[in-house]
Order: sequence, then structure tokens, then C-alpha cells
Amino acid sequence: MTSTAPVADVRLLGLAHYAARGVLEHILARHGLTFTQHSALPAAVTADAPQTPDDLITQIHGSLKTDPAAIHATIDELLAQQLLTADGAWLHPTDAGRELLAEVGADTAPVTARIWGGIPAEDLAVAGRVLALVTGGVNAGLTALTA
Repeated sequence: MTSTAPVADVRLLGLAHYAARGVLEHILARHGLTFTQHSALPAAVTADAPQTPDDLITQIHGSLKTDPAAIHATIDELLAQQLLTADGAWLHPTDAGRELLAEVGADTAPVTARIWGGIPAEDLAVAGRVLALVTGGVNAGLTALTA
């Protein structure tokens, strides 16, 4: 038996990323959020302890590889929208921020279920392991490029 499944490569990974991001950005737009805002807000909401802006910038930069100045601007936007609040040096999510994040989660849940629902658990486990390996390799490569 021969398989017609494509071999995973950087192009296929990119296509999957941009397809998923396109779906997410469509949903986020209905809530007035950008992709970067949606990355920063959950990081603040799920943190075990309050974070400083620099803590949050470091965390988001590590995930998105986005310019730290742009992330700082995003934090300022979340503060202006009262989705985050500052208490001295510490950032805290507001009730409005938590509620908005819950609304986005409720809107993405059925779409996510449709996207992932037909994939066998064994395939998801393999894909997860492969994506973790790819992420580690890409991060190491980026570190080597910027060292």
C-alpha cells in the first residue's frame, strides 16, 4: 500500500500555521483583538503570579519572535482598553479581560472541534511530538543566527 500523504516540510508547516492563524484572526476581529493582543492577554490571565511588563514582553517574544517594542505597544493597548491594569510595576488582568478571553474561547471551541475532531488521537500524538521537535530545532537555529 502506498501513501499519498504529503511529507512534512517547512512549507506544509507554514501553510498549516497561516490557515489556523487566519481562522483565529477572523474570530479575534469580531472581538476587536489582534493576534498579538490575544497572545499577551492569556499569558497575563494564566500567570501564576502578577508579571511586570518586561516579564510579559519576554514571554511573548519567546513565543511569537515579535519585536519587543511592538509587544510593549500591545501591552499599552491592553491597558488602554482596560483588559489589563497596572498596580505599580505589576500587571493584572481585569474582569473585562478575563471575560473577553472566555468569549473568544467559546467562539473558537466549535471551530477547533471541527478542525481537530476527525484526526485520530494517535495521529495527534505523533504530530505533537514532531511539532515539539521542529519548534526546538527552529528555536536553536534562531539562537545560532542571532548569537
